[in-house]
Amino acid sequence: MRSTDLSPLYRATVGFDRMMNLLDAAGRADNSAPSYPPYNIEKSGEDAYRIVMAVAGFGEEDLDITIEASSLIIAGKKAKSEEATGPYLHRGIAQRSFERRFDLADHIKVTGAKLENGLLFVELIREIPEAMRPRSIKIESLAPENAKVLENEAA
Repeated sequence: MRSTDLSPLYRATVGFDRMMNLLDAAGRADNSAPSYPPYNIEKSGEDAYRIVMAVAGFGEEDLDITIEASSLIIAGKKAKSEEATGPYLHRGIAQRSFERRFDLADHIKVTGAKLENGLLFVELIREIPEAMRPRSIKIESLAPENAKVLENEAA
């Protein structure tokens, strides 16, 4: 197992605590993390993203999407009455409960979600406030435009 010491970065940065915590958590992540349900994260535009999650067998009433602090939480839970629909010879479609958490960057907003053909689409967009967008600063001259320059007369 590799370990990385991020303490030199803490000394040279201000306000990046959340990013450092994410890097630290990624370094500690183990391979036994849950892989159900499978999902994709797509970049659908310059400032637009989409999470596509395979949730076959789940209906709109079985899914819950919430935003808590800076995390997007997608959870699914089947009603117990639907689980016992009959004896199965083979049960290959997983319908177990799940919860997936996605850490959202600053200024990421969820704009909508839809369920279509067993896929859950969650649309996200990055909305940077006007005060934080780059702007150009005009450089002004210190010398007045109508100032006279005196010529030096050599004696």
